[in-house]
Amino acid sequence: MYAVIGAGPMGLATARVLQKHGLPFTGFELHSGVGGLWDIANPQSTVYESAHLISSKRMTEFAEFPMRPEVAPYPRHDELKRYFVEFAAHFGLTRHYEFSTQVLRVARAAEGGWNVTTACGGTERTRHFAGVLIATGTLHHPFQPALPGAFAGTVMHSAQYKSPEQLRGQRVLVVGCGNSGADIAVDAVRAAASVDLSVRRGYWFLPKFLKGKPIDTFGGLIRLPRPLKQRLDGLMVRMVVGKPSDYGLPDPEYRLYESHPVMNSLLLHHLAHGDITPRADVASVEGHGVTFADGRSADYDTILQATGYALHYPFIAREALNWPAAAAAPSLYLNVMHPTDDTLFLMGMVEASGLGWQGRYEQAELVALYLARLAERHPAALALQAEKRAKFGERVDGGFNYLKLDRMAYYVHKDSYLKLLRRHTRALRG
Repeated sequence: MYAVIGAGPMGLATARVLQKHGLPFTGFELHSGVGGLWDIANPQSTVYESAHLISSKRMTEFAEFPMRPEVAPYPRHDELKRYFVEFAAHFGLTRHYEFSTQVLRVARAAEGGWNVTTACGGTERTRHFAGVLIATGTLHHPFQPALPGAFAGTVMHSAQYKSPEQLRGQRVLVVGCGNSGADIAVDAVRAAASVDLSVRRGYWFLPKFLKGKPIDTFGGLIRLPRPLKQRLDGLMVRMVVGKPSDYGLPDPEYRLYESHPVMNSLLLHHLAHGDITPRADVASVEGHGVTFADGRSADYDTILQATGYALHYPFIAREALNWPAAAAAPSLYLNVMHPTDDTLFLMGMVEASGLGWQGRYEQAELVALYLARLAERHPAALALQAEKRAKFGERVDGGFNYLKLDRMAYYVHKDSYLKLLRRHTRALRG
């Protein structure tokens, strides 16, 4: 029996492939239902009322369960919640889960495998499992660096943001320009007295549509050498949306695809119309005043830090995950397999442009096949066992020079990653 922790997209994908390959499991979910962060009613959810997918539905959905035709190309969070409820119901996954159940501890058992201690309704229970598959996601533990000074107003993280009503009538400074920061800045225009956006580096901005179609559906039609693709796609983006400096933002000092792009045309629209004021990095804070790196200053009522998330698995020791103290992420093979432990897997600790939930499903399928074939001592499973011990921690970057950021520590090149996954999967099916 295996334990699956989490019932968001990755947890459901993991549960489905274990079910498909006849591997028994019990799932644990802290919330009362499936959907993970896409269920805005979930107290652990970090989505907001206006949240939509930043990749299109056809590039994101599970292949064996397409989204309904009437669902918009970039669905809103409530459509996604319904999709996961329907996915779980269609495959009968919910009967395998214990909901409203918190995983307190995952510890190695003396007899092998793992002891998993859970709490539900005030009652603790410890059970033994042959293996544990952690699928709690990567976007639930806010990374909120200290401000350089004492701010007299409200400081919040984007994880706490739900609606522009929270910012009604306020002078707002959004710090950070990832996809959430861009969305929230655009949201705030509807309610705030003023909206400023502080950024410390340049970003590539991509429109969601090109020629009336989701922009992510154009990739891969023609295979080009990496440097040429970066150059040509970069020129196309500049032709369509211009340079960030045209809107008052710094231009990126790196090539396209070397960091996750921002999928938001509305931010540039509001910058161009003066609804949002671009600002440099925050240098100091005192009272309601903020001074920026370029020497300018302004007063604010609220500072909203859209500064991302850190990996967080509080129920298990870092060393069990092969997670060095100074590292931003565990050191695994293909971002999922422990180098020497064949009973512990960190599902979904992977980000890539265009990977979608199907790519994560394929990751889960590899793990399920590995578990099944390893029990049979299949030659392909033994070969994979040796490879993961020799090559754990290697970046599957496809030759891209990814930025040295914590959030990029588990970023991969989609095509290279899927190629490796599929090579192993084909061998295990043989």
